[in-house]
Amino acid sequence: MTSSDFPNFKTHFIGLLQQASNAVTSLEAAVSDIELTRTKQASHGDYSCNLAMQLAKPLHKSPREIAQLLVNALPPSTYLEKVEVAGAGFINLFLKNSAKQQFLHYILHSKNTFGNGTLGQGKRIQVEFVSANPTGPLHVGHGRGAAIGASLSNILAAAGFDVSREFYVNDAGRQMDILTLSTWLRYLELNHIHIPFPQNAYQGEYVKTMAQQIFQAHAQRYVHQPELLLDSLPEAVLATEMNTDEQLDKLIANTKKILGQDYAYIHNFVLTEQLGDCRNDLMEFGVEFDTWFSEQSLFDNGLVAHAIELLAKKQHLYQQDGATWFRSTNFGDEKDRVVQRENGQFTYFASDIAYHLNKFERGFDQVINIWGADHHGYIPRVKGALQALDLDAEKLQIALVQFAVLYRNGKKAPMSTRSGEFVTLRELRQEVGKDAARFFYVMRKSDQHLDFDMDLAKSQSNENPVYYVQYAHARVCSVLVQWDGNVDDLQDVNTEALSSPAELALLQKLIDFPDTLEMAAKEFSPHLIAFYLRELASEFHSYYNSTRFLVPEIPLQHARLALIASIRQTLSNGLLLLDVSAPDKM
Repeated sequence: MTSSDFPNFKTHFIGLLQQASNAVTSLEAAVSDIELTRTKQASHGDYSCNLAMQLAKPLHKSPREIAQLLVNALPPSTYLEKVEVAGAGFINLFLKNSAKQQFLHYILHSKNTFGNGTLGQGKRIQVEFVSANPTGPLHVGHGRGAAIGASLSNILAAAGFDVSREFYVNDAGRQMDILTLSTWLRYLELNHIHIPFPQNAYQGEYVKTMAQQIFQAHAQRYVHQPELLLDSLPEAVLATEMNTDEQLDKLIANTKKILGQDYAYIHNFVLTEQLGDCRNDLMEFGVEFDTWFSEQSLFDNGLVAHAIELLAKKQHLYQQDGATWFRSTNFGDEKDRVVQRENGQFTYFASDIAYHLNKFERGFDQVINIWGADHHGYIPRVKGALQALDLDAEKLQIALVQFAVLYRNGKKAPMSTRSGEFVTLRELRQEVGKDAARFFYVMRKSDQHLDFDMDLAKSQSNENPVYYVQYAHARVCSVLVQWDGNVDDLQDVNTEALSSPAELALLQKLIDFPDTLEMAAKEFSPHLIAFYLRELASEFHSYYNSTRFLVPEIPLQHARLALIASIRQTLSNGLLLLDVSAPDKM
């Protein structure tokens, strides 16, 4: 049993409508992109099309008249029961019940591959996500980007793309210097040397833990000359708490001067510790990457200088106030951007240009960046740089992720990485479980705000969507255990007995799964899978509560068992895309 035995019915009907359109229209009036939508009511058919409305203007006829012409020109189909013209000119198509019933055979033969498609045609696509600064534990905000990125990667792979998952390690920026300074100051405290701790340094307990590790391993090895740390800072500052970026940058500069080559040790130590913690945290969350790409490597390998040199050759740079600027406004940005400062240091934007150039030099057909919504303004300049480098900026797609706000006992949880007041991803996972965390994060469209209700996520009730979906899977398993047969024996049973409205609706819902997966891949929208699973679970629970499965009539029994076994397979496949478990018992 292969997919050729059961075509994508939606695609099949679009093909019929295209043939009908070609028969009744001129080449100039033809519509190349015919849309077919699922109807909300069974009485309106299974699919509906507004093609007649699209053709009304070029054909100078009423939509209903055109709709009837199209219906009359439709080629015959073994899957089409009937066609109706409705309303202002909608064409409603009814799928034969026999086609729905026999579709179960395809699901049960396909098993874990049911829903997979060929949209990607093997194209190489890179998904870069999370890419958090390795300056502390991942928090619940990072968790949403991780869940969406990992789920989208799974969906794209199921849709036929060759997917590469990548984490961009920001190991060359100012934030790492701040973490290094913060850790060294805590290390000095352990050596009974107290320097005023800046308010805008990293405050978390994990900083003290790293300082303790260095102290236990090396004692006073990295004390050096701390009295020089406050050199050139005004005395007025020393009497108060330091809290400005200028003061912080001066402390960093003095620390580098005092420690010399030893600065690299502390920098690398805190980077390794936080990056290792990040890797482990993500793996426990079900998120793994094919590549961890170092920002520092762009500088070490001369790729940043190379990218800026290319822009200069193409005359997209200019000098002003001692700095080098990219003419970003020529490509739709609101203002030009500095790529190299007066002191010769490259900006973060310069390394980002080099990084995106490198992505396409690695041969990806398409690149997807999953960014926090606060990076929205960054899109025009990055795409502009790609255009300036004569690359196809349309091959870079940005999916923005709104912040997730955590609620516990009805109260909003604090979120500040610098102050150390935040709920970590690990704490969230330990409290509500990996499955609930993964499902809740993708329940809404990525660019929509998410309120994460921890109390709901922990509840074992029908109001908890992940519990509701998993319970549907477990209920099917329970029935199949009671039956005590081999599910493979259901692959080719007669399914004609599945004729009730509830059964026909469930059959159509199963038929919708491959279309839903393809749409989720096209729109970079994992939430469509979560929505689908909730709807399928809801329809199944209603059916379960009103139906006997192990009836004496064997043909009916086997037909219903084939239906719920197909539902179980579809739930399992959908949950796997979101990396949520499908338990046999609850």
